[in-house]
Amino acid sequence: MNLLFLCTGNSCRSILAEATFNALAPEGWQAMSAGSQPTGQVHPRSLALLDREGISTEGLYSKSWSNLPVKPDIVITVCGNAAGETCPTYLRPALRAHWGIDDPVKATGTEEEINSAFTQTYLTLREGIETFLTLPLDDLRKNPFAFKTKLDYIGILKFKHPHPK
Repeated sequence: MNLLFLCTGNSCRSILAEATFNALAPEGWQAMSAGSQPTGQVHPRSLALLDREGISTEGLYSKSWSNLPVKPDIVITVCGNAAGETCPTYLRPALRAHWGIDDPVKATGTEEEINSAFTQTYLTLREGIETFLTLPLDDLRKNPFAFKTKLDYIGILKFKHPHPK
């Protein structure tokens, strides 16, 4: 199964989610990330954080959703629409969910406060991914609607940013 984490710039949140999911996922599951308007580079704080967490950064780069290597079965948007950010809509057939989280790239303050924003983003994404991986993954094929409901519930419960209608 192929999972796409999608945001606007593909420099932080979706990259953190891709790397974390791939580090934790069972065999047969693969995450990728992309952006609707990729920045062209992964944010250095994202790479440093993943290194500190012992998660591989090999092969991570900022990329467009129009150049995906495979068609995703599931698309999870991770943009923070509560902060007024426009969230891209993936139009191809795929199960879709939204886990809204604000972009730590926009954090201000001291180095410690900015690093804390990145760490909090990572920990929130990791918690959502760990919850995702407790779901009966076979249900995706048997009952995609029920699986989507569970993914949406994770988005509301863990991220507290419901997707706009």
